[in-house]
Amino acid sequence: MRAFDELRKLEMFFKDESRHGVSIVDLYELVQHAGNILPRLYLLCTVGSVYIKSKEAPAKDVLKDLVEMCRGVQHPVRGLFLRSYLAQASRDKLLDLGSKYEGAEDTVMDAVEFVLQNFTEMNKLWVRMQHQGPVWVKEKLEKERSELRDLVGKNLHVLSQIEGVDLAIYRDTVLPRVLEQVVNCKDELAQYYLMDCIIQVFPDEYHLQTLETLLGACPQLQPTVDVKTVLSRLMARLSNYAASSVDVLPEFLQVEAFAKLSSAIGKVIEAQVDMPIVGAVALYVSLLTFTLHVHPERLDYVDHVLGACVKKLSGKPKLEDIRAKKQIVALLSAPLEKYNDIVTALTLSNYPHVMDCLDYETNKVMAMVIIQSAMKNNTRISTADKVEVLFELIKGLIKDLDETATDELDEEDFKEEQNYVARLIHMLYNDDSEEMLKIICAVRKHIMAGGSQRLPFTVPPLIFSALRLVRKLQDQDGNVVGEEEPATPKKVFQLLNETIEALSSVSSPELALRLYLQCAEVYHG
Repeated sequence: MRAFDELRKLEMFFKDESRHGVSIVDLYELVQHAGNILPRLYLLCTVGSVYIKSKEAPAKDVLKDLVEMCRGVQHPVRGLFLRSYLAQASRDKLLDLGSKYEGAEDTVMDAVEFVLQNFTEMNKLWVRMQHQGPVWVKEKLEKERSELRDLVGKNLHVLSQIEGVDLAIYRDTVLPRVLEQVVNCKDELAQYYLMDCIIQVFPDEYHLQTLETLLGACPQLQPTVDVKTVLSRLMARLSNYAASSVDVLPEFLQVEAFAKLSSAIGKVIEAQVDMPIVGAVALYVSLLTFTLHVHPERLDYVDHVLGACVKKLSGKPKLEDIRAKKQIVALLSAPLEKYNDIVTALTLSNYPHVMDCLDYETNKVMAMVIIQSAMKNNTRISTADKVEVLFELIKGLIKDLDETATDELDEEDFKEEQNYVARLIHMLYNDDSEEMLKIICAVRKHIMAGGSQRLPFTVPPLIFSALRLVRKLQDQDGNVVGEEEPATPKKVFQLLNETIEALSSVSSPELALRLYLQCAEVYHG
């Protein structure tokens, strides 16, 4: 940086000399007689900058000459800094080229061509750095390369700032040329960094309109490249772009963004056979987040993402990786947080299948998330079919899925879990008596499989829910027994009797007696 500052002072000196009658053309020729190639090229770039400003020659010719002459330095580090200086010295002239100032023969394409050439040569030098020493200094070289990456990336930043680089030029020239260099360099560090650079420096609109081209490069990257982070950042940017204005949403539909992203993720996972499960699930979490932001009304898209995740997880043993478990909990929690309604989640056919991929403990964690979501949003679950799906989802809290886990139960945690289930039972309600009876039967079927430890927590709320139905039926019909309609107090009491009897046989006789007395009170009330 100090050297570049000194060279800036030298540039100012050359400008003053040209104003005092010294021919800039002669000066440009003169510095090429310097003995050593590195000082010669630094001088040439400095004088060349003044030469372009003088407009005594077309800028594109001078720039082409400079970018070609810099090939004389092939030492990776020296070459990188030289070309970085060239880019810095010519930057303001490139912006002039892009705006096509009056009287200039140059065009925006000349500026683009110069930056692309300089970028290509710098990337080659940067990649070559890893081969410049013995194997035992590889770690040090990688650290140095990582520190020098911004020198290469600045070229892409300059490209994004050139006035006149519109969508057509980006789509037809800039992106294909940059991606060609990224794929062909076959270097893990370079591929990851440059893909990230492309996503960060160019406008969101450009990414949306060239999605297929950009995504097409991802499966061609080296297997060790962290593609999931690259794709996640791309989807995050597109999500924010969609959130910025409702006017851009038709563009997402027009370019079929979801289908292209979904297909690309599938190809990346297929191409990177060694990708850990946590990486694949993280990609699906990002895709689901994108879908919920951009197409919240498309539940079929949401279900498709869950289905793709199930397909990836199927046939594998229960997850042991803690990070993967957390990602799946994030995947399943996203629809609940977006819609604030677990009823919506109950309509997703693949939701239970993802739950089945979890181990017992994580399944219980997710079941608690579902119940807490229902309570937070005061969700009303009012049909027996939905109750069936819901209780299938939270089965980890209702019955023992893992026989070995019962000995390790924490008593306080167990009580808290069962109290949540009890509160959930109170939230199941339908004004239609026939449907309410079906709900009670559905709940009873599930909780009766809970075992002796759970029944004292789950039977009482079911009993009181059923007694509420009895009171309603009594008010409607005026008598207690003898009706032959589908939902009658007699039928409910038979159900209650069988349920409490089961409770009395599991070492809770006192609780059973109190519940019998409650039933008797309602019966005679």
